[in-house]
Amino acid sequence: MPKLTVENVGTFDVPAGKRLVKALTEEAGTDQLHACGGVSRCTTCRVEFIEGEPDKMTAAEKETLRVREVTGEGVRLSCQVECDHDMSVRVISRLEGSGRKDQGGPVADEMQPEPEWTTKD
Repeated sequence: MPKLTVENVGTFDVPAGKRLVKALTEEAGTDQLHACGGVSRCTTCRVEFIEGEPDKMTAAEKETLRVREVTGEGVRLSCQVECDHDMSVRVISRLEGSGRKDQGGPVADEMQPEPEWTTKD
């Protein structure tokens, strides 16, 4: 099982292949936002990788980051990342202080939209 370390929260075992957004809320118990329900339409599920950033990304994530002009070394959408190796992240988009009524809609177990894998560069 991959290990997920969340800054200022702890380290957790995560089932291989689980979506990072779900691991952050279910295993780590964070208040990670996911306003669009984890379908790569918004950028509220942003995290910053401290270690273990995946080399691959979905075409949907790449396009959403480009359109929304989200930049920054290691900043990714947790709804588009699979937990398939050890990683360490900082949650940068949280319910606390956001003014939102909840974290967002339900997130499917399977990645949405159907992943088309590419490189992050």
